[in-house]
Amino acid sequence: MQRREFLGLSIAAGLSAAGLPGCSDSGPLRFGIHPWIGYEPLYLARDFNWLPDTVALVPGTSAKDSMEGLISGALDGAALTLDETIRVRSSGLELVVVAVADVSAGADVLMVKPSITELTALKGQRIAVELNGVSGVMLFKILEVAGLGRSDVIKVDLPVSQHAQAWSRGEVDASVCYEPTASLIENAGGVRLFDSSAIPETIFDLLVVTRKAAESNSRAVRDLLIGHFTGLQHLVRSMHDSMYRIATRQGISPDEVRTALASVMLPDLAANQRYLRAAGPIETMAGSLSRLMLAEGMIDQNPGIQRMSDPSFLPARVS
Repeated sequence: MQRREFLGLSIAAGLSAAGLPGCSDSGPLRFGIHPWIGYEPLYLARDFNWLPDTVALVPGTSAKDSMEGLISGALDGAALTLDETIRVRSSGLELVVVAVADVSAGADVLMVKPSITELTALKGQRIAVELNGVSGVMLFKILEVAGLGRSDVIKVDLPVSQHAQAWSRGEVDASVCYEPTASLIENAGGVRLFDSSAIPETIFDLLVVTRKAAESNSRAVRDLLIGHFTGLQHLVRSMHDSMYRIATRQGISPDEVRTALASVMLPDLAANQRYLRAAGPIETMAGSLSRLMLAEGMIDQNPGIQRMSDPSFLPARVS
């Protein structure tokens, strides 16, 4: 299970293109989205009809749906993590980062047996990790912080959804995971030793579009971002209403929504300008992750990261 599936307990079906009047010579921007707390501003924008008909949200169950849609040409953009964006770019499709939806600030966790009290003690331990996902990127960052080499640990490559079962069977000593798996392992005696708050500005959730859409349907891209930031503004200003809307949509409790929100940082317009600037955090981390993913065999070829992000689509303000 990819990380962005975790809140997907109830999935909306069909397209959402209703809302404010508008049109585009290029047709609506078909934008793939799937349940994740950082993408909730767009769901809120859909609920309140803040997305004009220049934008069509295409709901899916996971990032895999969006990645396949982009590569097949069925989608013009999608909500993806930075490493997922790099994977698509390495397939030959140029994507442009037009906004940062959220930054992991504790959502990604290293769970360990109580006997493992420091990162260096991971040496020789069996670590459950989904190598072909955010979990894999997180593990390699953990090893970097610990000063350990890739061969110093025993990597048990499993979908994160299977980590709790592997833990209960005694097959692993640690797990790189996220909710709800982290809580399942914690309830089974695991300890949280490390999380993404210790490696700030490493794991990003993004709004991306194809280069073709950026150049031929720029109005729709701007409309998408206005919708996102309007939804974010509502989430911040009307937290109580937003939490219950999210809880109802996802089939979880408001407390679980509150916990999920506490594990991410949702950047505003000013923060987005900083993240997307030339030689800014997105460009820097994209280069670093590309090298790591290529070295670890997570991608087959260098995606050719040059100028990956473009802040020009960000609205000047949100009314």
